[in-house]
Amino acid sequence: MRQTICCASTVTEYGPSTYGDRVADVYDRMPQVLGRDTERVVAALAGLAGRGPVLELGTGTGRLALPLAAGELAVHGIDASEEMIKKLRAKPGGDRIPVAIGDLADVAIDGRFSLIFVAFNTFFGLLSQEDQVRCFAVAEHLTADGVFVLEAFVPDVTRFDRGQRVGVTHVGVGPGALRLAV
Repeated sequence: MRQTICCASTVTEYGPSTYGDRVADVYDRMPQVLGRDTERVVAALAGLAGRGPVLELGTGTGRLALPLAAGELAVHGIDASEEMIKKLRAKPGGDRIPVAIGDLADVAIDGRFSLIFVAFNTFFGLLSQEDQVRCFAVAEHLTADGVFVLEAFVPDVTRFDRGQRVGVTHVGVGPGALRLAV
């Protein structure tokens, strides 16, 4: 699924690889990535994986895949961004992780996995509920005792009450300003 985003006279297609392609060069230095407790997450995932193998949806630069693979698990991945995978491949051990390139909801994969996971809000890169539901079909590749893990934020709904909710009816760009009509 692609969504058209229009600002002033610029129209950009936003697709499955857009986010990764745009942030690949800085992803590993982003504060929200640096602030993650990666060691704790890797330990939890490794515990759930048992002896593996593991499939990561949205492998990216290998923040989780590389330490899992270093712990002797067979790790496979799917990612839509070739730019992110280039960063993975440039790291020690990155060339040993097989990654299918494509949309998380559409890539055909083979095999069975003791753990399939999608971390760090990557699931929200699937722009429609239909795509998100299709993504869950990958669970058919779980072993009988396999686990599917989805890490995602839970929005603070209190941010949208007490008159703090804003609905935008028009966005306009003028000289030196951005105008929102509410």
